[in-house]
Amino acid sequence: MFSLEFMRIAFMASGIVALITGPIGYFLLLRREAFAGHALSHVGFAGATGASLMGISPLIGLLIFSLMAGILIGIIGPELKNKDIAIGLVLSASMGLGLLFLHFYTRYAAQITSLLFGNIFAVDQKTLYSLAFLSIFCYGVMFFLTRPLLFSSLQPDLAEAKGLSLKLISVIFLGLVACVTAACVQVTGILLTFSLMIGPAAVAIHSCKTIYKGILLSILFALLEAWGGIALAWFTDWPVSFWISFLSFSIYISSFLLIKTLVWFEMSSPQN
Repeated sequence: MFSLEFMRIAFMASGIVALITGPIGYFLLLRREAFAGHALSHVGFAGATGASLMGISPLIGLLIFSLMAGILIGIIGPELKNKDIAIGLVLSASMGLGLLFLHFYTRYAAQITSLLFGNIFAVDQKTLYSLAFLSIFCYGVMFFLTRPLLFSSLQPDLAEAKGLSLKLISVIFLGLVACVTAACVQVTGILLTFSLMIGPAAVAIHSCKTIYKGILLSILFALLEAWGGIALAWFTDWPVSFWISFLSFSIYISSFLLIKTLVWFEMSSPQN
């Protein structure tokens, strides 16, 4: 498997994506903004199809649209009592625009399929370098953002009273989510980014009591799902995206049942 160059690139690319989806997904759940991460991937579809119509790389269009949507949600979201309203409005408008672009974009059905469901085996060296640069940028921003992001996520009222701009933190963070979404599309496609971004974090946030251990566990599970999906696709000739989403679901259900079982045994022990 590793004797083939495209397989080595696939493992490196998916590993890079997993390294950045782990912490971003964890903070998405911590801030209760999982719907935002799901929406930004669908928003990017309009940008990808629009860029293809103009002869530009779909990844560039996807990144631009996702960034614009993330910034817009971050700006108008805090003004609404229910941030899901802002997310839903941006999502519906962008999906309508994507449908319009798709109406005119009738030539490359295979490219549309790879956008929707991913094609990790088509990643080349240039895209690999782009993913590496994107991950370094995201980690650089997260290095300076982690403490205020934690403060604003866990104690938003106190953070605002201390002079921290919740709107600015939200805009920067959702901009990061947009960048990670664009990277994740290379592996799982637009429709299944939720499985790699949220699945590992959902297991980690329920399994660890400390935040930094949870982030590390989220990264490990993301790597397991990404690399495990590629390996299973190699041996079965089934789509990588299917295996990643299946592993994400299976690991979450297994961890949920394990935790419930441990709690039941603890509650039913003679000492209790």
